[in-house]
Amino acid sequence: MTIFSGALKRLNAVSDFFAARMSRFQPSPSQLAAVRVRELVAQGRDIIKLTAGEPDFPTPEHAKAAAIALMERDGIGYTPINGTLELRQAAQTKFARDNGLEYGLDELTVGSGTKQILFNALMATVDAGAEVIIPAPYWASYPDMVSLAGGQPVIVECEQSRGFKMTPERLAAAITPRTKWLVFSSPSNPTGATYSPEEMRGLAAVLLDAPGVHILSDDIYEHLVFDGRAFATFAQVEPKLRERTVTCNGVSKAYSMTGWRVGFAGGPKHIIAAMSKMQSQSTAGASAVGQAAAAAALSGPQDFVHQRTADLQRRRDILFQGLNAIPGLRAELPEGAMYVFCSCAGLIGKTTPDGKVLETDTDVTDYFIDAAGVAVVQGVAYGMSPYFRASFVAPEADLVNGSARLSQACAALV
Repeated sequence: MTIFSGALKRLNAVSDFFAARMSRFQPSPSQLAAVRVRELVAQGRDIIKLTAGEPDFPTPEHAKAAAIALMERDGIGYTPINGTLELRQAAQTKFARDNGLEYGLDELTVGSGTKQILFNALMATVDAGAEVIIPAPYWASYPDMVSLAGGQPVIVECEQSRGFKMTPERLAAAITPRTKWLVFSSPSNPTGATYSPEEMRGLAAVLLDAPGVHILSDDIYEHLVFDGRAFATFAQVEPKLRERTVTCNGVSKAYSMTGWRVGFAGGPKHIIAAMSKMQSQSTAGASAVGQAAAAAALSGPQDFVHQRTADLQRRRDILFQGLNAIPGLRAELPEGAMYVFCSCAGLIGKTTPDGKVLETDTDVTDYFIDAAGVAVVQGVAYGMSPYFRASFVAPEADLVNGSARLSQACAALV
């Protein structure tokens, strides 16, 4: 046996070991970007990180106090699969207070982050042949979760000229007899596009004529809306869609509780029960400590959320203005969330000082981190090129300096 044939045999043996489903999805691009940033920082590089989808505010004191109180009374133990009674009651109150939605306790479920909630819903309902409509640009995990479940992501491109929003006509054209879900998020990651109640009613009219289509509404950025806009969610805008909608949310973004890993959802009892059944054989109940903190966050004072959103709006303006002042870059003003999704089409085809031609948005983002020490995430990860996503959850000085560094790097291209 030659060295080559032996190596090939070992490679095939390793490949055969893994399940076929592993080829259906990729690692999280934003997580990969974060890993590279950490490696460069460890090497001593000065990197401005504009990759984070994580608020830099502290967890509310009353949420931390609730977690401490639980530990002090030794209340840490296994939790119900569908969430503690305390947290489901808090979610019930939150949905009524913020969205005008009334859910019974058996219409609510809790998971280890909103990502698990979405995963549970798709894994519990999607089989081979099922189609799931996903507007693009999209959060990178949506199509991979659909593929992992065995379904077919149906991508509806939403161009920058349309504000990165899906029109009723585009939605109607994407629906087939095999369509099971529309995955919908407003405000959007990565664009910050936010649908008005009127725009959502236009989409709802299409969905009312498609009774087989359910809506998976990812509302995680609900409270991060700017310029006085009103937030709306599908089951609220069109009550007739309530029995076909799973409304997902969590405490990560609005309450700066990413590491607590708590998400929740309200929806039809039979779907919620199936989601809990799916979770029972994966993680089981979410963390007792996290749920105690989340219940306090949802039930306690809410004024600080609006104050933090105003702070993020100020930072949004700094980054947006900085990027739009750079020749070759063009961004739309984000209406919500915490990202600017910026076109870099004007840089494609240009040559770096070391002679490399920028052919893709990945080339552009690699150039930015290598030449400018600014980390952003390539648009291809979100289903649209040539773009990049830059987070404005960073100190204001980093937003200013990062824009200046990118301006210098772009000026060096020929």
